[in-house]
Amino acid sequence: MFLKFAKHKEAEIPTSSLADIVFLLLIFFLVTTSIDFEKGLDLFLPSGDEKPVKGIINILINNQNEIAMDGIQIPITQISHEIKLKLEKKPLLIVSIKADEAADYGTYIHVLDELKMAWGNKPARISIADVE
Repeated sequence: MFLKFAKHKEAEIPTSSLADIVFLLLIFFLVTTSIDFEKGLDLFLPSGDEKPVKGIINILINNQNEIAMDGIQIPITQISHEIKLKLEKKPLLIVSIKADEAADYGTYIHVLDELKMAWGNKPARISIADVE
């Protein structure tokens, strides 16, 4: 008697529904993922047709990262306090920032952060100017 041995089949992964599963996973992740968009800087930039306003404060940043407000040197941590005091007197105050080309970008951003803290939840009225 001859015995017949069954040939062993190679193990394989069924791929007939693989495309369906991948498609469903893709849809699931697209639907459940939230994308946070950065708002950027929340600044009030005056349009060109506005009349000049008398209530403007100039903040200058020189090439050595020293800050002057209306010609008087001031520490960067005092900007928020000083602007709050001036905003109590003039709520429609506009602050103009002028920075030297050699000034550090970090100092410029720190000044902007101090100004935004001074306004709190209200929209900041900040003008970004070029150094002439």
